[in-house]
Amino acid sequence: MTSPGLRERKKARTRAAIREHALRLFEAQGYAATTVDQIAEAADVSPSTFFRYYPTKEDLVLTDDYDPLLLEAVRGQPAGLHPIEAIRRSIRQVYTAIPPQEWAAEQRRQRILQSVDDLRARYLRQYSEAIAMLATVVAERAGLPPEDFRARVLAGAVMGAALASLPGSGPYETRDFEVLDRALDLLQAGLPLTGEEQAPPEQD
Repeated sequence: MTSPGLRERKKARTRAAIREHALRLFEAQGYAATTVDQIAEAADVSPSTFFRYYPTKEDLVLTDDYDPLLLEAVRGQPAGLHPIEAIRRSIRQVYTAIPPQEWAAEQRRQRILQSVDDLRARYLRQYSEAIAMLATVVAERAGLPPEDFRARVLAGAVMGAALASLPGSGPYETRDFEVLDRALDLLQAGLPLTGEEQAPPEQD
């Protein structure tokens, strides 16, 4: 994998700085009260530069930088691996590699996302887009057409497992991914509803 060049690294730093200042302002004075002009001024960029990185203020919070990494990780899993296992390994690969400081910023983003009704509603609507992207990768790995119905159902089931097992409010913690891992176990086993159920760890 080729390392990013100087220009790409500079763009990444600018993008991260814009988001960092935005999160700080959201936490200090509220999401609704914070304007793009205020964010741009705090980040020492022009409003037009802000919009080159984020189309809207909403997108600054809604954009998940790890989604593309996760999809690429799924693509890179060994051929012949069960799709759910490929997704499980990819989740571990991507999220265990996040440095602590970067993960702290991601938790701040999630906290704001979950605390603003309009953002949370749009986030849920984006799930259909996430299902479509994941389904395309699943189909690609299986040698199927991108619109294959089975791939879309599997992707929807995985996203549903994530929606059901990860906390609906507040940022994700490491143990939350252990709960997701268990949900994927159930999904891969065909969701058996017989036998004794062991409840997942309670969320704080």
